Amino acid sequence: PDHTLTGMPPGVPFIIGNELAERFSFYGMKGILTVFMTKHLLDSAGQPDFMSDERAKGIYHLFTAAAYFFPLLGAIIADVFWGKYKTILLISLMYCVGHGCLALMDAGPATGAWDMKPLLFAGLILIAIGAGGIKPCVSANVGDQFGTGNKRLITQVFNWFYFSINLGAAVSNMLTPLLLAKVGPWAAFGLPGVLMGIATIVFWMGRNRFVHVPPSGWSRFKEETFSPG
Repeated sequence: PDHTLTGMPPGVPFIIGNELAERFSFYGMKGILTVFMTKHLLDSAGQPDFMSDERAKGIYHLFTAAAYFFPLLGAIIADVFWGKYKTILLISLMYCVGHGCLALMDAGPATGAWDMKPLLFAGLILIAIGAGGIKPCVSANVGDQFGTGNKRLITQVFNWFYFSINLGAAVSNMLTPLLLAKVGPWAAFGLPGVLMGIATIVFWMGRNRFVHVPPSGWSRFKEETFSPG
């Protein structure tokens, strides 16, 4: 961090914009997932291939569990190998591909090329890795932007940061069920995918304005993690 900087870090708006769009994409997709699996899932012929409530709930909870497991791996990758910025950017690309898989599900039954389930499962795996992998890095990256000269602004920035999370989640949970009911799965999953793409672009645009803290390496990581003192 630049300890002589007394004002707002220039990378903060990019981080908050990224987080707003990313949280919209994640909670929007998650909010319609069970309804989609039980009421909208089709095979390659366009015939209903709905899951039972029990199976849909099981997949939903496995997905949620995976999204909260992968932060462990994301934190290790950031601390040891790539640093926070590169970890967020590269894993976000995987995240975008996952949303793309979900948005393309409608194209299979329409053309008779495939049923929806393979893309559904591929999308959920990629999104779980993406959402989980960046989770431990984003808020820590906010803290990296501050030094002693402007640390008084940290509370204000984190207030805006968590406001963006809640705003994105609230709006997506209102909007995506309407899109699923009125337009179809391609729109309901496509909009979160577009927002995730925007989130990744916004984060990339701030690359020259962020403070980049390099990874500590494996030896330092082991020392900090397993040292008794």
